[in-house]
Amino acid sequence: MTLADKLKQIVPNDRISTNETVRLNHSKDESFHAASLPDVVVFPRNKEEIVAIIRFANEHKIPVTPFGVGSGLEGAAIPLKGGISLDFQEMNKIIEINPDDFLVRVQPGVTRLQLNKELGKYGLFFPVDPGADATLGGMASTNASGTTTVRYGAMKDNVRDLEIVLSDGRVIRTGGKAKKSSSGYNLTELFVGSEGTLGIFTEITLQVHGISEVIIAARAVFPSVNQAIQAAIALLNVGVPIARVELVEGETIQYMNKVYGTTYSEGASLFLEYHGSKGSVESDVQLTKEIFNEFDCYEFEFETDSLGRAKLWEVRHNSLYALIHENPGKQVMNTDVCVPLSNLADAVEYTRKCIDESGLQGDIIGHIGDGNFHAGVLIDTDDPLDMERANQFNEKIVHYALACGGTCTGEHGVGLGKKKYQLLQHGEALDVMKDIKKVLDPKCILNPGKIFE
Repeated sequence: MTLADKLKQIVPNDRISTNETVRLNHSKDESFHAASLPDVVVFPRNKEEIVAIIRFANEHKIPVTPFGVGSGLEGAAIPLKGGISLDFQEMNKIIEINPDDFLVRVQPGVTRLQLNKELGKYGLFFPVDPGADATLGGMASTNASGTTTVRYGAMKDNVRDLEIVLSDGRVIRTGGKAKKSSSGYNLTELFVGSEGTLGIFTEITLQVHGISEVIIAARAVFPSVNQAIQAAIALLNVGVPIARVELVEGETIQYMNKVYGTTYSEGASLFLEYHGSKGSVESDVQLTKEIFNEFDCYEFEFETDSLGRAKLWEVRHNSLYALIHENPGKQVMNTDVCVPLSNLADAVEYTRKCIDESGLQGDIIGHIGDGNFHAGVLIDTDDPLDMERANQFNEKIVHYALACGGTCTGEHGVGLGKKKYQLLQHGEALDVMKDIKKVLDPKCILNPGKIFE
């Protein structure tokens, strides 16, 4: 009896697939990492089915890799050891919206945009915005963040409670509805960012926020990247509660204009957004102008209507695809690091130097309000020289980030691409992580080969 036949005793036949195309779609994500086929893809609909699948997999030592929509950038959803790819598209229900407590409870297959469409009916929104319409389960598994982190934090700051199936089939909850607790170990933050290696999420309780009276987006253009970064840091130093502040290099603006038909000035730019009351936003904008003038800002344009704001952030989020569009046949090694704000300007300048010296074409995008930036270089994955150059480039900026007290990944996660830096970053603490893995998943069935071997 095949693996699929055995699983059909747990899940109906129409939600189990060994079709080659389906397996291929679950063998990769948005990263450049090599694909790896699962043996079977399963589409569970509830916690009970997941418990049965995990107990079966644990008994027979079969790997299980969770899969959302495959928008990850470090290979976390790639089933490296084959086995079962657990796709959550059928677990996409918004279970409860609690406006009085600013909480929502969802299944892991609910996507970010799906949730915000429903929350809008209550005057609420979920702020974490990695760009892709990722599933909330995938976002929690990698501790996703994005453009709004500077004000609203990352996933770990917005997850209140998790329902989790452990490798032996036990079901636990890690938190509750209360905003804070001093009771016991903080298991919620342990599992957020664990990339499916410690347990399978079946429910997620999230903190949500009220939609502001006024939302204004803006673009500010500077003579240099350094001046743009210093201006952003100065803005934070005076306490302006900016909701988004994103760095976009001038070269990247050129690609955006060509691909998306925009006419943005092609200089080092900050994309910004303000949330608040009419009076508070007007005051924040005026103070921003005064600060930016000190750093030779030569253009400051607003997008006040919803369509203009949506276009601005659509172009920003799709900047990676603009680069790919202009270079057909190439892929992007898109890496991210996060450094202390005091090191940010030097780190970005160093990264641009490394890109230029590599001989590869690339761009830099930064969530600079929290010191996180992304560097993407175009590569031909079939060209060993391209791959060597890209890996050397990645190595340089990771070592630079770690040397100044930063991290090898600010939001993409470890997955496959950042495994080799874990000992360097964490030292003996990595052994503690491995000990936790051994306790919670002694047979190593949960997303094996990720974070560490």
